[in-house]
Amino acid sequence: MKCWGFCRMNEITQGLYEAARLIFSLDSDLLEIVGLSLRVTLTAVVIASAIGLPLGAWLVINRFRFRRATIAVMNALMGLPPVVVGLLVYMLLSRSGPFGVLDLLFTPTAMIIAQVIIILPLIASISHQTIRDLWAEYHDLLISLGASRRQRIMALLWDGRRALLTAMLAGFGRGIGEVGAIMIVGGNIDHSTRVLTTAISLETGKGNFAFAMGLGFVLIGLAVAVNLLIHTLSRTERASVW
Repeated sequence: MKCWGFCRMNEITQGLYEAARLIFSLDSDLLEIVGLSLRVTLTAVVIASAIGLPLGAWLVINRFRFRRATIAVMNALMGLPPVVVGLLVYMLLSRSGPFGVLDLLFTPTAMIIAQVIIILPLIASISHQTIRDLWAEYHDLLISLGASRRQRIMALLWDGRRALLTAMLAGFGRGIGEVGAIMIVGGNIDHSTRVLTTAISLETGKGNFAFAMGLGFVLIGLAVAVNLLIHTLSRTERASVW
């Protein structure tokens, strides 16, 4: 047991060393992998937010027959298994699939499509919950001003923009750490579709645990850095007034 614990600590130490070495040496392969990881996930977050944020607001202000069922399904899809999404996108984009002619399989575009499907329900559900509280507060005001549905949606999204940032960050967090769907539709091709999560999976399979853990620390640092940057730029955390 003592040896096991010492070995695990030694691997963590080696992982930290590998992470520092990769970062400070500006390893070209690492920069390429990090760049692709950010490009795929940020693009997916932007697309999913452009759809999910207005969708969440639209479900708040509109009343229709299957509204409750739609909201329930949307919330349930937050737990959609990524591997199933990857399989579905693979079938659609494969040569025998309906979109095979586009030749998108094993490309960053296929990875973006898979991530959009995975994070869209999450962003839409969180935005719906946020906008619902705002709608209860501004309902009478917006109705009395004669605002159209589009104007109501835009007003609610603008007023709740800081809170809605949480939805986008949640989507980013889930996307940047995704491996199952990305592996299926991207193929983990070196210098083409290899991102941090698939690189970690590859190195772990090869038994290169120190290097895999180093990449893992880089992934954690990247996620934290992006979150801090967005919070800083948006000024979501203001100084407290005592």
